[in-house]
Amino acid sequence: MGITRDEAWEKLCEWTETDSLRKHARAVEIVMRAAARRYGAGDADVEAWGIAGMLHDADYEKWPEEHPKRIVAWLREQGEEAIAHAVSAHYTKWDVPYETALDRALLACDELTGFIGACALVRPEGIATLSPKSVKKKLKDKAFAAKVERQEVTAGAELLEADLGEHIQFVVDALRPHAAELGLEGTGAE
Repeated sequence: MGITRDEAWEKLCEWTETDSLRKHARAVEIVMRAAARRYGAGDADVEAWGIAGMLHDADYEKWPEEHPKRIVAWLREQGEEAIAHAVSAHYTKWDVPYETALDRALLACDELTGFIGACALVRPEGIATLSPKSVKKKLKDKAFAAKVERQEVTAGAELLEADLGEHIQFVVDALRPHAAELGLEGTGAE
């Protein structure tokens, strides 16, 4: 692999200054590392899939009108074509085909990870007691986390041939051990 996790984190921090977007990048990295084991080739995919999750929105804060053009170009310069393709495919407006498990998993995990984070933030117990039933209920409330593309959440699960409830549980389970780091401990957490 061309770039290391440390180099990816350095690039993310260079282009992304806000804590909230860095936490989203870290959350998607965590979920994608777990997804590599579930939907990919296991340990052989963990680093690349984690980096894809971390960097998928790296250029969004500085150049929102160009997203994800700059990060895709940078990844290609680093020789990371598979990650560049997955990041391109996750931006559904480009209509890039989903050719690999990495492409499908990034779409399936990105929006859902953000949405689950939003759900955890408004619960007293945060992510500790979050269930697929609660997440599905919030998905129906269009006013809640209104910027989340609900269609991408359902399309992503379909691309993975996963039941939506089971995929929600998978993402919750991946994030739970990192609740403190990600700020997902809830409104009642000390």
